[in-house]
Amino acid sequence: MKGDDRLEKEKKEKPSRWRLVVIIISILVVSTMGLILLSERSAVRAEASTLPALATMIEDNQITGLTIRGDLITAETFDGKLLSARKESSVSAFESFQLLGVSSETLKSIPSVVEDSRGGPASYAGLIITMIPLILIGFFVVMAVRQVQRGGGGGMGMGGGFPGQVGRSNARMVSANAKENETTSERPQVTFDDVAGAEQAKFELQEVVEFLKEADKFLKLGARVPRGVLMAGPPGTGKTLMAKAVAGEAGVPFFHISGSEFVEMFVGVGAARVRDLFKKAKEQSPAVVFIDEIDAVGRRRGAGLGGGNDEREQTLNQILVAMDGFDTDTNVIVVAATNRPDILDPALLRPGRFDRKIVLDLPDVEAREAILDVHTRGKPLDDGISLSDLAKLTPGFAGADLENLANEAAILAARRNRTTIGELEFQDAIERIIAGPERKGNFLSKDERKVIAYHEAGHAVVMHHTEESDPVHKVSIISRGMALGYTMPLPENNRQLRSREAFVSEIVSLLGGRAAEEIVFKRITTGASNDLERATRLARAMVTRLGFSQNLGMRTFGEEQGNPFLGSLGETRDYSEEKAQAIDQEMDTIIHAAYRQAKDILTEQRSKLDALAEALLEEETINRPQFEQLMAS
Repeated sequence: MKGDDRLEKEKKEKPSRWRLVVIIISILVVSTMGLILLSERSAVRAEASTLPALATMIEDNQITGLTIRGDLITAETFDGKLLSARKESSVSAFESFQLLGVSSETLKSIPSVVEDSRGGPASYAGLIITMIPLILIGFFVVMAVRQVQRGGGGGMGMGGGFPGQVGRSNARMVSANAKENETTSERPQVTFDDVAGAEQAKFELQEVVEFLKEADKFLKLGARVPRGVLMAGPPGTGKTLMAKAVAGEAGVPFFHISGSEFVEMFVGVGAARVRDLFKKAKEQSPAVVFIDEIDAVGRRRGAGLGGGNDEREQTLNQILVAMDGFDTDTNVIVVAATNRPDILDPALLRPGRFDRKIVLDLPDVEAREAILDVHTRGKPLDDGISLSDLAKLTPGFAGADLENLANEAAILAARRNRTTIGELEFQDAIERIIAGPERKGNFLSKDERKVIAYHEAGHAVVMHHTEESDPVHKVSIISRGMALGYTMPLPENNRQLRSREAFVSEIVSLLGGRAAEEIVFKRITTGASNDLERATRLARAMVTRLGFSQNLGMRTFGEEQGNPFLGSLGETRDYSEEKAQAIDQEMDTIIHAAYRQAKDILTEQRSKLDALAEALLEEETINRPQFEQLMAS
């Protein structure tokens, strides 16, 4: 509460401080303008003249006195008139008049006053103008130092316990009791029932939930308290949702913070926030602390760059110490999530810190159906929609992708003024997510549409006539995203293992579009650039990673190197130049053999290629039943 009172006091003080700054600046500006006007008025009283004219008047005894200020000479006549002229900087006023023919006796007889050129209103105005930026810079520096000293003294190396805002953790707490936290009344409490498609992860986390509920049952048997749970998996697989479900099932407070929120420009702030976070969690024990994207601070140390005393490593060290410092009776579970467990520091992964390592992989077809059932609750669906069929149409989709699919389908239905969501909306949403939005307008010429039609028909025909290729679900020449057309295969079952023949079939299918262009038009276009990139990556993986090369044998070549400060540094070559040439030759052999096979298939199936291309030019999109009918004819 004291920290909150201090923040409220600072909020009240800020307007008065800025009001004072505005007043000071206004006074300085008004004073400067007044001095400048005064200087200009005094300068206006003297009439401009020339030095020779003044010399002539001095010789004629028309001048009663001279005033010299720097290079400006002001002469007063007998009738009270003021005349001013400027001299050269390198010559004095008397020397200037002598050079113009005025005698020394005449000059000595005229009263002369020499004033300091640095004085006067104009000089003071210039001084004030110079001082205004310096005053402002000094004010902001003082305010910044005072803010750091007040909010986080250690941030500037001044020590202290960071009693203020800088050293405080930014973790958001979601309480299990809606009365304690109003935010929980705005959204439902997440439990395992709200998480679909991750049954194995639920089973492994069940003991964590039981410990949070009944810690004494484990402690009586001498079981060590689990300190942390590391959840790894691709983006969108539900790591954050699963962490919330653990807290929801156990009915305990849930502290949520991102790994990047620990790190600040001031050294020591991240470590102070870690201490503050764990202090709050212990006060609310039992509780769940969730650190999202922990690889932001938990990357492997000792990279040799950036030193060992930087802010990120200090924050990591504090996390390690805090997790080791849990008492045996402290019911606090740390749950962390990452997409890159391979780059985490080994000290984080050892038992005693993260005791449980749970992998959340992409969902299979049954899991996708369950996830779709969760995300379509409350949405009006057509009676004929089958979630099982939709699950089969979405291979490789993560839980977040499926949630986005249901939302995109609802948006399309609303845009089309429908009262329910139909199968067409789901199919269009799938294509929108995979290939991008449809590009409107006739920006392709007739000849280009024909080339694209034969290109996509080549992919589809080759895919249909190669072994271990997935069935063709849809072929279209409607441009979506960056693609001018697309051929969509559909896996019929979940495959965890792939054979060499499956890789070869995929490369052959990728090269079918270029082969069709060469066979039909006797020339090639840039339409196959992405196909060639993908085919090259597959061929290289076959040779250097998977041991599918018949000539190079069962070994891998090269190792990708990364650095926590510089990111990927490319590949470390652990093979000779002769092996590098052999790798290139083997890749060329695989790709050229696949291209010959694609051309042979299309030459043999030329009639089906022409029929499919003509159908695409007429209808633009061919679905699976139409495609199979064309291939059977």
